[in-house]
Amino acid sequence: MNDRTAPGLAHFPIPIFAAVMGTSGLALAWRRAELAYGLPMGGSLGLTVVAVLAFLVAAGVYGAKLLQHPQAVRAEFAHPVRVAFFPTVTISLLLLATALQPWAALVAHWVWGVGAVGQLALTLVIFRNWLHQSHFQLPHLNPAWFIPIVGNIVVPLGGTGWVPNEFLWFFFSLGLFFWICLLTILLNRLFFHEPLPERLLPTLFILLAPPSVGTVSYLGLAGDVNPLALGLYSIALFFAGILALDAPRFFRLPFGLSSWGYSFPLAALTVASFAMASALQSRVLLALASFLLAVTSLIIATLWVRFIGLIASGKLFMAE
Repeated sequence: MNDRTAPGLAHFPIPIFAAVMGTSGLALAWRRAELAYGLPMGGSLGLTVVAVLAFLVAAGVYGAKLLQHPQAVRAEFAHPVRVAFFPTVTISLLLLATALQPWAALVAHWVWGVGAVGQLALTLVIFRNWLHQSHFQLPHLNPAWFIPIVGNIVVPLGGTGWVPNEFLWFFFSLGLFFWICLLTILLNRLFFHEPLPERLLPTLFILLAPPSVGTVSYLGLAGDVNPLALGLYSIALFFAGILALDAPRFFRLPFGLSSWGYSFPLAALTVASFAMASALQSRVLLALASFLLAVTSLIIATLWVRFIGLIASGKLFMAE
């Protein structure tokens, strides 16, 4: 084993923050459930604490990597797949800010501000790099490419009610427009070119995230249910149906960091289902949301168990 393949801090992966996103999203889903059923907020609080601790640990370790192995961070930022995961840091901050609001509003506002500014900055830098790069190819495209720019649709979640709506509409419009653009390119790649490699198959669940988060963000901005909200939620349900048909294939996949790709999109669909159930006063949607909450909670709990095992084995610090 040489220095390039030996376990070490230089191999600590940026996609680790997807675990924070998934756990934060589950905390938001549980809060919706607690409000829907009049339950105490113990579950959502506990998950928020876990998400905050996970973020602090991940940020601390990745910060150490940045200081000690800056060349490894630069290599990740130049990687056609891994560069898309850098905004998981800022999206994690946005989700944590949303989850923290009931208990620490002032802290949540500061965290949201850092997340929003950071998300916009990463969007600008990564999009510029996409325009001027010369080494990316169509096979490099995968659903994770939604994260840098479509991730802006997350910004309104924690800003509604205290940030001027015109700022939130900016982020929402940016995310929605480029979701449509990237979705078109991605479907062309999936339909007419080689399939995704096995290790990236869990990223297909990211297809759920933009229309699901878009549903919740739009309901917060518009204040009522209208055709756009219904349309976004319907698209999310359609993608959920497609992925459900492929469930046996996903169950057979080995666990890896990409497995966290299941977590946040499922949590986002669950939150959207609770939001639509509340807005439409629909018992059917409430039952669906409750079912999704149970499934998502089980999946994320399983991911954490497998992930802790990965850490204990030392494989988290191994080169891919």
